[in-house]
Amino acid sequence: HLLRYDSIHGRFPAEVKVEGDTITINGGKPIKVTAIKDPATLPHKELGIDIAMECTGIFTARDKAAAHLTAGAKRVIVSAPADGADLTVVYGVNHDQLTKDHLVISNASCTTNCLVPVVKVLNDTIGISHGFMTTIHSYTNDQPSLDQMHKDLYRARAAALSMIPTSTGAAKAVGLVLPELKGKLDGTSIRVPTPNVSVVDFKFVAKRNTSVEEITNAIKAASNGALKGVLGYTEEPLVSRDFNHDSHSSIFAIDQTKVVEGNFVRI
Repeated sequence: HLLRYDSIHGRFPAEVKVEGDTITINGGKPIKVTAIKDPATLPHKELGIDIAMECTGIFTARDKAAAHLTAGAKRVIVSAPADGADLTVVYGVNHDQLTKDHLVISNASCTTNCLVPVVKVLNDTIGISHGFMTTIHSYTNDQPSLDQMHKDLYRARAAALSMIPTSTGAAKAVGLVLPELKGKLDGTSIRVPTPNVSVVDFKFVAKRNTSVEEITNAIKAASNGALKGVLGYTEEPLVSRDFNHDSHSSIFAIDQTKVVEGNFVRI
């Protein structure tokens, strides 16, 4: 049912059938469905699983995600930041570093995937001395619909009723993908009452003077070149809802760029 119907993206554009413990999409190959708490006991070997996608949000640390290897999967991709991962990958920026020796990799967070492509372009073009990011972030299922207990008392509050300050490791994680910026970026998060699409507001001190025009040209060149399909840009006055089904990791709002005193930049 939840595959057929989605509150954010609407109806799934294919026929979904359930037969016993399998589902089929448009009459294709049956896909086995299991419900097993311990990933180490999943039937990965029996099913010939090559890559396990760890998307529960529970088994994110490398030692826990590696349970999929124990079960017989050849590789594991964690859809979140993962402590001790063999490599943290932001597609389009450092995916070419993957080797056969990387068994458990992290795909980083959605915020890191939004920030890193832009940071990569601007650091290569003008250089980034240090910077600070604020993500105005849609609520997630880590937040309750009504007030209830949570280890983070900010996140204990009803998600759809307030703007909620909380923490994020997205900016610091940039250093895992771009080692030259390790320790030079930090950030915070404000959760807001929207269900999808978030904003990154990034301010940094450039290593040399620059201009709105230079930044715009660099972003456009990357969007139409090496980062095509990963980094996009818009010159229209769009709002978050307009990007609801957009598959880019990051969309740069051209008219939001500000430069103060030559080297202080806001994007």
